[in-house]
Amino acid sequence: MHKNNTVKHLILLINLVSFSLFGQNISGRVFSNGEPLAFANVYLTEISKGATANENGVFNISGIEPGQYHISASFTGYKTQTKPISVKDENLTLNFYLEESQMLDEVVVTGTLKAVSRLESPVPVEVYSPTFLKKNPTPNIFEALQNVNGVRPQINCNVCNTGDIHINGLEGPYTLVLIDGMPIVSGLSTVYGLSGIPNSLIEQVEIVKGPASSLYGSEAVGGLINIITKLPEHAPIVFADSYVSGWGEVNTDLGFKARLGAKTDILTGINYFNYSNPVDNNNDNFTDLTLQDRISVFQKWNFKRANHRVFSLAGRYFYEDRWGGEMQWNPSFRGGDQIYGESIYTSRFEVLGKYQLPISEKVLFQFSYTDHHQNSVYGDTPYIADQRIGFGQFTWDKPVKNHDLLFGAAARYNFYNDNTPATVEADELVIPSLFVQDEIKLNEKHNLLLGARYDYDKRHGNIFTPRVAYKFKPTKNDIFRVNAGTGFRVVNLFTEEHAALTGARDVIIAEALKPERSYNVNLNYMTKIFTKGGVIIGLDASTWYTHFNNIILPNYDTNPNQIIYDNLDGKAISKGVSLNIDAMFSNGIKLLAGATLQDVSKTENGVTERQILTESFTGTWAASYKTHKYNLLLDYTGNLYGPMRLPLLGDLDPRQPESPYWSIQNIQLTFDGLKNFEIYGGVKNLLNWTPNKGNPFIIARAHDPFDENVQFDNQGNALATNDNPYALTFDPSYVYAPNQGRRLFFGLRYTLN
Repeated sequence: MHKNNTVKHLILLINLVSFSLFGQNISGRVFSNGEPLAFANVYLTEISKGATANENGVFNISGIEPGQYHISASFTGYKTQTKPISVKDENLTLNFYLEESQMLDEVVVTGTLKAVSRLESPVPVEVYSPTFLKKNPTPNIFEALQNVNGVRPQINCNVCNTGDIHINGLEGPYTLVLIDGMPIVSGLSTVYGLSGIPNSLIEQVEIVKGPASSLYGSEAVGGLINIITKLPEHAPIVFADSYVSGWGEVNTDLGFKARLGAKTDILTGINYFNYSNPVDNNNDNFTDLTLQDRISVFQKWNFKRANHRVFSLAGRYFYEDRWGGEMQWNPSFRGGDQIYGESIYTSRFEVLGKYQLPISEKVLFQFSYTDHHQNSVYGDTPYIADQRIGFGQFTWDKPVKNHDLLFGAAARYNFYNDNTPATVEADELVIPSLFVQDEIKLNEKHNLLLGARYDYDKRHGNIFTPRVAYKFKPTKNDIFRVNAGTGFRVVNLFTEEHAALTGARDVIIAEALKPERSYNVNLNYMTKIFTKGGVIIGLDASTWYTHFNNIILPNYDTNPNQIIYDNLDGKAISKGVSLNIDAMFSNGIKLLAGATLQDVSKTENGVTERQILTESFTGTWAASYKTHKYNLLLDYTGNLYGPMRLPLLGDLDPRQPESPYWSIQNIQLTFDGLKNFEIYGGVKNLLNWTPNKGNPFIIARAHDPFDENVQFDNQGNALATNDNPYALTFDPSYVYAPNQGRRLFFGLRYTLN
C-alpha cells in the first residue's frame, strides 16, 4: 500500500514537473471542402508559436502555458481562420475548416466597364494590390510598374527624367491611364498623373494589354492602366508611411478618413516628395537624378443613398518643381544660355465623380475634368503649355436573360495650347461617342462579348471601332480567352513629345498627321493548379499580334539634328508571347514571376527594322517569405531587360548602338511585430546598374550644352573637328535605364484600422 502511494505520488510529481516544464498540448486537424488540408500553418498569435500540419492535416503544438490565446490556421490560397481559446490544466483538441480565398478571383471593372470576377471577365485583366506595391516602395506608381511583366516605365530624357509607360513595347502615348475608370491622364502629363497618389489609398491597379478603344476611345491603343482608389469605408482611419534613401530622397504619405453625418464618408490623402541633393557619379557635370519637390493632395467623398445607389466625388491637386542639368545650375540661370538646366514647374488639378440616376434602370453618369499648366525651360528654350480635358459619360447596364447589355454615350473636350511654332492657335474640339456592348452567356462554359464604338472627330470624320471576345471555361480552374478588336488614336504631337525640346534637336512635322489605327488579336490562357505538396500555382499565358496603320514614329536617323514626325508609309507590327506565374508554397514562400518575348518592328519602302527603344525580352519577379515567429517579411524584386536599339547621332557616335542586358534588383526586410507599426528597409538597385557602364558617355557633348564649339555644314549637320572628333551635338535623348545607382532606404508605416 505504501509502495502504491509512492508510485502515485511519483507519477503526480512527474506530471506536475512535465506541466511546469513543457506545458499543455493543442492538437487537431485542418480541413477544406471536407478533405484534410496538408501542410497548413497553425500558430498562436500572442506568442508566435505554432506548427505545420502533416500530410493528413494533423497538427500538434506543445508546451503551452495556461492563459487566453488566439489560434489561427492559414494556408496560401485560403482564408485565415482565427479562434479564441482558453488553455487550462488539460490538453486541448480543435479542428479548423478553411475556405478558398480565390487567388485568381479578384473583382475587376476595367475590361468591360462592369464589376465582374476576374475569372468571369471575357477580357483578360491583370490585377496588382497595394501589397504588391509595398514589395518595392516607390514615390509614385510610375516607378512601381517596373516590376510588372510587359510594362516598362521609360525615361525619355537624361536631364529632366520625364517619361511614359510602355506596354508590350509600345510607346507611352499608346497607353491610356485612368483613375477610378476616368481617363484623366494624357500624354502631356503621364509621368505627373502617375505621381502623388499615396499607395495606401489604392485598392488595386488593373492593367489591360491590347486595344480597348471600343470602350475607352482614343489613346487606348496599346493598353490601359486603371488605378482604383479605396472606398472610404475600406480605408484605414489614419495611415502614415515615410521613407528616406541614401541619396537623400524623402517620401511621405499621410491620410485619414472621417464621417460627416450619417451618409457622408471622406477619405483624404497627402503625398510629399523631396529630393534636393545633386549627385554626379558618372562625372559628366550633369545631375544623375532630377531634383524634385512636389506635393499632391487627394480627397474622395462617398455619399450613401437610397437603394445603394452610387454617388462619389474625388479631387486632386498636384504641384511639382523639378530640375536637372549642370551641377552649377540654380534658378537664377533658368532660361539663360550660361549654365544649362531643364526646369519644369507643373500645376495640375483633377475632379472626377460618378452618380447613379434615381430611376429603376441602372444608369450611371461619370465625369472628369483636368487642368494642367506647365512652365518649362530646356536650356534657353521655353515651353509653356496648357491642357484641359473634360469627359462625361452615361452608361446603361441592362441584363436581359442570357444577355448582359451595356449602352453608353460619351463626350470628350480637349483644349491644348503652347508657345511653340507647331501650335499656331489653340487646339480645341469636342469628340462625341456612342458605344454598345453585349456579353452573351451561351451556356455554363461559353461566353461571347460583342462591342462597337462610334466617334466623330471634325478633323478626321467618322471613326468606328468594333471588338469581339470569347471565353471558354472547360473546368473550374481553366479559362481560354480570345480577344480581337481595333483601336485608334487622335494625335496632338506636342502633348506627347514635349521632351523633344530638350537638347539641340529640332522637331520637324513632315505632314498633316492622320489618326493611327490598329488591329489586334490576343489569345489568353489562365489556370490554377493545386499540387499534393500544398503548392498553389497560377498560370497566365498570352500571345498577341497588333498591326498598325498610319503609325507616327519619331525618326532620329535621317538627320542627327532633327526628330522628324510623320505617318509611316508602310506598317508597324507588335507581336509576342508572355507568361506570368503566381506560386504560393506551404512553407510561406510566395513567388510572382513573368517573362515577355516580343518583336516590335516597322516596315517602310520594303525595309523592316526593329523599333527604337523597344526591348525584345522582359523578365520580372517578386519573391516573398514571411516568418511569423520573428514577424519578418523578406521581399526580393527585380527585372531583366533585353537589348534595345538606341538613338545615335551619326555613324561616328562612339556610344553603343544597342543596350546590353540589364537588371534592376531590390531587397527589403519588413518587421510588423509592433501594434499598428511596420518598420522596413533595404537596398535598391543591388547590382548598382547604370547605363554608363560600357559607354564612353551618356549625354553627348555634356561639356558644351549650347553647341558653342560645334561647327555645321550648309545642311546643318555637325562637322568632325579636333574639338568634336565624333561630329556630335549636345543630346541627352540616349537613355534607356535610370542613372540612379545603389542606395539604402529605411521607412516606417503606421496604420490605425
